[in-house]
Amino acid sequence: ISTRKVDALVEALGGASGISKSEVSRICQGLDEQVKAFLGRPLDHARFPYVYLDATYLHGRLGRNMQVVSRAVVVAIGINALGYREVLGIAVGDSEAEGFWRQFLGSLKERGLDGTRLVISDAHLGLTAAIKRMFQGSSWQRCRVHFLRNLLSHVPKAGQDMVAAAMKAVFVIQAPDQVRAHWQRVTEMLRKQFPTAVPVMEAARDDVLAFLHFPQEHWLPGVNYLGGSRQLRWRVPPLPPPAMAGGGDSEN
Repeated sequence: ISTRKVDALVEALGGASGISKSEVSRICQGLDEQVKAFLGRPLDHARFPYVYLDATYLHGRLGRNMQVVSRAVVVAIGINALGYREVLGIAVGDSEAEGFWRQFLGSLKERGLDGTRLVISDAHLGLTAAIKRMFQGSSWQRCRVHFLRNLLSHVPKAGQDMVAAAMKAVFVIQAPDQVRAHWQRVTEMLRKQFPTAVPVMEAARDDVLAFLHFPQEHWLPGVNYLGGSRQLRWRVPPLPPPAMAGGGDSEN
C-alpha cells in the first residue's frame, strides 16, 4: 500500500494529511494483525447450513520487481440458523486449482465449520471436485448468477434481456413443481429461438435448482442468497433441528 493511498484514506476519514512512511507501516502492521486474527478465529460458535463460495480478481504487485499481476481473492460466506451471513474465510490463490480449494475449505473445517448442508459456487472443475471431497454428505448448487452469465453467452445480444427476464422469473415462483415447469418452458422457448443455448439449460437444470430440496421459507423472492444476492440479512426463521429440517434428501 502506497503512502499516497493511505494518506488519502486517512484524510477521507477526517484525519490530518501528510502521513509519514513510518506511520503507514504502523497502520498496515496493525491492520495485518486484525485481519489475521479475524481469518483465524474459531467457527464453532454457530452452525452454517449454507455456505457460499466465490472469487474476485484483483491486481497487485509481487516479487522483487513489484510486477503487477492478477490474483484471485476467494471468499467463503456462511448463512447461519437465524439467517444471518458471516464471512468465514478469505484467501488468495489459484481459483482454478483443486488443491488450493481443498486447502482453503480444509482450513475452514479445522476452525470448526460444521453442519453445512448446501454449498453454492460456480462450476469450475477444481472447485467442485474440492467441494465433493471436503463436504461429503452435503449438496451442491451452481450459483445462478454465474450460470445466467454462461447461458447469455450463447444468446445473441438482441435476445439477452428477454432470456434474462424469463430466467429470473424462475426464482420468484414459490411452488417447486411450478419452478421446474417454468424452467422447461424457458428451455422450449430457447429451442425455438436460440437452440445453441438449450444444452446449457438442460445440463445445468438439477444443479441450479438444488435449492428446491430445502425448506421453502429459505428461498423466498429476493432472499435467496444462493443466487448471489447482496442483502445483509436473510429474512428467514430459525432452522428446525436437523432431523426435522428436510435436508438435501427431502422430496418436493
